[in-house]
Amino acid sequence: MADLTLHDLSKRMQGIDFAMFSTKTEGGEIASRPMSNNGDVEYDGDSWFFTYESYRTVSDIERDPKVSLSMTGSKGLLGRPPLFLSIEGHAELIRDKGQFEAHWTKELDYWFENGVDTPGIVLIKVHAKRIHYWDGRDEGEIVV
Repeated sequence: MADLTLHDLSKRMQGIDFAMFSTKTEGGEIASRPMSNNGDVEYDGDSWFFTYESYRTVSDIERDPKVSLSMTGSKGLLGRPPLFLSIEGHAELIRDKGQFEAHWTKELDYWFENGVDTPGIVLIKVHAKRIHYWDGRDEGEIVV
């Protein structure tokens, strides 16, 4: 198989909703938590996640914006292992309601009862710097 491009990867990510989102804590440890990209995967190297301002994820990013995402596809083709992704990047905290609306999906109403007007929400944009993928026996890296 040829090396995947960012466009190829975007198509393959269509079915991946959750990522393990890792930050560095105040004490220097690594903290990971599952977060949904809400199906916002027209992937161009940026990933989008909503959370609450009060969560440790936000304070970790404020202290050190270097983050990591790991994702796994649900199944591989013809019994092969699924697609695995490791994304290293920098996180940006966005508090602009216009950006909230641009990335909002109805499913988010379950977690944020007042939609984009929910007090204390923040949007996290992760700018990928390096994407490493494993696709069956193939693996590669994309520098963004």
